[in-house]
Amino acid sequence: PHLAALVLARGGSKGIPLKNIKLLAGVPLIGWVLRAAIDAGVFHSIWVSTDHDEIEKVAKQFGAQVHRRSPEVSQDSSTSLEAITEFLNHHHEIDIVGNIQATSPCLHPSDLIKVADLIQKEGFDSVFSVVRRHQFRWSEVKKGENKMTEPQNLNPAKRYRRQDWPGELYENGSFYFAKRHLIEKGYLQGGKMAYYEMRAEHSVDIDIDIDWPIAEQRVLSFGYFGKEPLKEVKLLVCSIDGCLTNGRIYVTEDHKEMVSYDYRDTAGIDLLKKRGIQVRLISDRDCSKTLSAMQLGCVAKVNVTHKLQVLKDWQEDMGLSWKEVAYLGNEESDVECLKQAGMSGVPADACAAAQKAAGYICKSRGGCGAVREFAEHIFLLLEKVNSARKQ
Repeated sequence: PHLAALVLARGGSKGIPLKNIKLLAGVPLIGWVLRAAIDAGVFHSIWVSTDHDEIEKVAKQFGAQVHRRSPEVSQDSSTSLEAITEFLNHHHEIDIVGNIQATSPCLHPSDLIKVADLIQKEGFDSVFSVVRRHQFRWSEVKKGENKMTEPQNLNPAKRYRRQDWPGELYENGSFYFAKRHLIEKGYLQGGKMAYYEMRAEHSVDIDIDIDWPIAEQRVLSFGYFGKEPLKEVKLLVCSIDGCLTNGRIYVTEDHKEMVSYDYRDTAGIDLLKKRGIQVRLISDRDCSKTLSAMQLGCVAKVNVTHKLQVLKDWQEDMGLSWKEVAYLGNEESDVECLKQAGMSGVPADACAAAQKAAGYICKSRGGCGAVREFAEHIFLLLEKVNSARKQ
């Protein structure tokens, strides 16, 4: 049977404008679940249903196909079931839909693999995600009602200790898998049903703006970053023009060139060095005088025709794996380096090709704090590496 992953990503979010492609820990929100779906390797096709051009662009960058949903199922009042039904009406080859919520950035491929087995091998018609919570519930007393609240799932005289109570299962909304015949009858849950219990730390659901900074920390701690485990970064290679500087060149009357840079970026380079991370600089043009004036104390290579070859030479000379190399670039000449490095980033104003190849997109523009921001991102991921070692 054809199993398709489907992410519903409407453009008209009320709480956070274009929430589905807002950067979360340097990756568009929808990118986290698409990465997990692709790496799971269980889907015959992966789709994003959207009504917005920018969301379509990001979906394709992450390797998904796009279904342009109609205005009728793109309203605030439209339900997920309506959007999924419309999608199936246009794709008769699909037998099972795995509806994955875009706002669940801590989803892991291992969860999707196990759910696919439940519905394909064990014959369930629908499977949905739940999380176990240890919360005592009480009946609601509305204002003006002359009555007392009542316990719903506990005896106040014999309150459970957390370790003695298994808790209760709640839907966490991460995904809903269902077979076509069930959806055509108007159900996402029905027939032979099963739940799949996700780990609490993976059950992140972004719904309101205040959740965003909390979710970024959760993603950095518990998110899925790719098939290979993270390693400690030992080398950062940074493109000079457009990353360390803003890319502008000022020419004086006597034909001398001047560029500007942000002190925050030089401070970021110093912090990296103090953490034992080497920083090397690279440029397409000859900017040796500029580097000399900046006094950064970094190994640099200028007038470079093939950046990837230089990057390979440095990686081999230092005896590093690619997972130990980070790269910050912004132009098409950086694309191959961004793809090769274990950790890659671009400033907010990088070209489209570079943004597509990068693993992290800075909020800052080139020459305006992007190097410092990427350094802080490296530090956060190093904390994740160190935490994994301790475990």
